Amino acid sequence: MNKDQFKYSELTFQLIVESAPNAMVLVNNTGFISLVNKETEKLFGYNRNELIGSKLEILIPDRFKEEHPAQRGSFFKSPQTRSMGAGRDLFALKKDGTEVQVEIGLNPIDTPDGLMVLASIIDITERKLQELTQKRQVELEAKNKELEQFAYIASHDLQEPLRTVSNYLQIFEEDYSHVLDAEAKNYLISMNNATRRMSILVKALLEFSRLGRGKELTSVDINQIIREVLSDLENLIQSSGAIITVSEMPILNAYETEVRQLFQNLLSNAIKFRKPNVIPAIHISSQPFNERWKFSINDNGIGIEPIHFERIFYIFQRLHASEEYEGNGIGLANCKKIVELHKGEIKLDSVFGKGTTFYFTL
Repeated sequence: MNKDQFKYSELTFQLIVESAPNAMVLVNNTGFISLVNKETEKLFGYNRNELIGSKLEILIPDRFKEEHPAQRGSFFKSPQTRSMGAGRDLFALKKDGTEVQVEIGLNPIDTPDGLMVLASIIDITERKLQELTQKRQVELEAKNKELEQFAYIASHDLQEPLRTVSNYLQIFEEDYSHVLDAEAKNYLISMNNATRRMSILVKALLEFSRLGRGKELTSVDINQIIREVLSDLENLIQSSGAIITVSEMPILNAYETEVRQLFQNLLSNAIKFRKPNVIPAIHISSQPFNERWKFSINDNGIGIEPIHFERIFYIFQRLHASEEYEGNGIGLANCKKIVELHKGEIKLDSVFGKGTTFYFTL
């Protein structure tokens, strides 16, 4: 190869390296960097003049530096195209001290200065994060299915002994009430009430475990859903004098029964937790939001203190005595589960004593 041919080949090689879509680093057998491309500058944050002539260890985290010369020597003893560190997690060090997880391909290159290795470096941090997220999602879904199955079985099986206790209490009351004093009768009343409350809670748990089971997504007109919910709540609306306004709603692919339950729970809460002698004013609105729809239900009720914002979405959590506001403490837990079934989020803003706005995405 004459001088002109060599210069042409060298220029062609440099152009190919420069145009590569990933970081490329040319290193000699003593570990010094001879050539880098713009993607290397972009990935590591160095100017190429800072890298060329430097030892490759400048790009290696401290915990790996000691073993790297031996690995480099092993490659030059038996040079062949291969991936580096097969089966191991590899990390590289940026100028700012942060690490990136990488995949590295090694290619032996014959040059007038001797054998060198061209390292092709790909940042796989985002890919690994996505893989981890996906793995956790699969694990979470499996655990949720196990939990749902457990809740279903536990709720179903608890009903039978409760019915037995309730039946025997009824028989005992019918057969022996004439010989019981007032205190004993009060004990019976308390046991009956406790059994009834337990039965209600078990049924609520059963309903919670069934949410989304065996259902299919269908086209749902949210306008129609809200009209039906308002019709179902007609007596509560009339008795409270509630004024409810609704903006235009979208049509979505959703679990119809669950979405109806979602709006019913939030609307009935907005009416139920009203201030004394104040007419409930509730507004329902929606808007596009990050390729989803964001809904809000605003009321002028008693409000919620910030310390309770997370707690209210836990199952069987109540902020008020049942004598003051009826309920079993599962409505908002159902709402959270329904929203998450639709890959959305639910949260709230509230000023204690002035009102609350629930936001959720579907």
